[in-house]
Amino acid sequence: MSTERVLVLGADAAGMSAAHQALRTAKQAGKAIEVVALEKTEHTSYSACGIPYWVSGEVDSSDELIARGPERHRAMGVDLITGALATGIDASAGTVTYRKDGSEQRIGYDQLVIATGASPIIPDWARRVDGALVGGVAPCKTLVDGEQWVQLLVAAAAAGAGAAPRVVVTGGGYIGVEMAEAARARGLEVTLLTRSAVMSSLDPDMSARVEKDLAEAGVHVAGNAEVVGLEVDDRGWVTSVSSSDGNEHRCDLLVLATGVRPVSDFGPDAGLEVGEWGGFLAAPDGSVAPGIWAAGDCCEVRHRLTGQWTFSPLGTHANKQGRVVGTNVVAPGTRAFNGVLGTAITRYVHGDAHLEISRTGLSTSEAQRAGLEIASMVTEGRTASGYMTEAAPAAVKVFANPATRALLGAQIVGGRAAAKRIDTVAAALWSGATIDHLAEADLAYAPPFATVWEIVQLAARRLADSL
Repeated sequence: MSTERVLVLGADAAGMSAAHQALRTAKQAGKAIEVVALEKTEHTSYSACGIPYWVSGEVDSSDELIARGPERHRAMGVDLITGALATGIDASAGTVTYRKDGSEQRIGYDQLVIATGASPIIPDWARRVDGALVGGVAPCKTLVDGEQWVQLLVAAAAAGAGAAPRVVVTGGGYIGVEMAEAARARGLEVTLLTRSAVMSSLDPDMSARVEKDLAEAGVHVAGNAEVVGLEVDDRGWVTSVSSSDGNEHRCDLLVLATGVRPVSDFGPDAGLEVGEWGGFLAAPDGSVAPGIWAAGDCCEVRHRLTGQWTFSPLGTHANKQGRVVGTNVVAPGTRAFNGVLGTAITRYVHGDAHLEISRTGLSTSEAQRAGLEIASMVTEGRTASGYMTEAAPAAVKVFANPATRALLGAQIVGGRAAAKRIDTVAAALWSGATIDHLAEADLAYAPPFATVWEIVQLAARRLADSL
């Protein structure tokens, strides 16, 4: 019996999920396969989402963020080659070229899994003439980035005699808010600079609640302004930021939280299609061409409610897609990835301030772009009965199609224990529920956990009554 080689490009969430699932499936099916993985860094299977909490000091070390290191993967049967950067695919020959230790090498495959992830967007103004980043300026995407930010923030806090050191965070999305929390936790002053609104994936009225709460928690928010240039000192270190609204923001450090893009540069040369966002367009089974599969942040995904391609780089999707691909490379057609809802969650905590933010489904603008009718309503309530010490405020905005009454989404901004309630709506959305179904659902109640009309259910009932 011949042994088939499965070659995986990338050894983080999607890649290693695919690799180990392929080995499990082959064992169950009695097939002989060899799984080889190329990883450009020395790190594997770690929680990028946990990096801001390591930077803040809440997580003690990067070791806690690593689920499986290289040696563990090798012990489990994956022939893992680290420090190997894939540079090209020859689909007709069934080979991949890669660079390791300064030399170009080639490896063959029978099945190829592309799981190259996404890379941070680095604006031109963040680089020196030689292409290196300006001193004190960095993204927060990898463990290497995290280590750098721990060192920078600790050093800045220690040097801040008198006035507190200042950090500008450019980008008001999830990483921007989380890095603002990390910097404040280290004792630095924070300006959050965003070209639109903070958490612009929310509706404007919900985003305004986030901005207000962040401001009250000590973060200076500069909305509708983006960085247009930097001032640097004689060392080449950032000293201030010029923004498009004409303001100058003095800073000692600058966090780049301007988003990520799929790593798919070699795809078109190999005849692989990429979409509007630059990601591979994988079929539900993960295939992008005969014998070639793709999973994770290098891919675009179908939105479950609109059917449109979108870019939703999250570890949850990457692990699921990897599992689908890992099964199908051995047993084709067995599993499918059935799209996303745009479900996401984050928080900002500092001192007595505790802000939670979440969303799922479509915002008003997303629904309108998809040509869908949408109605919405904001309901304010609490996360527990008012006489309980656990009770915290929560604002819930729910969305539905007024013609069909189909549930379309929700957004939550509130205090402790507010945001994870979004999963109730996400589960209802996934199953195709109406706004009435959500309003009538049998949800748990006890005073420490909810009001007798759970806030999400109350919001659904009120919108249902208004339609």
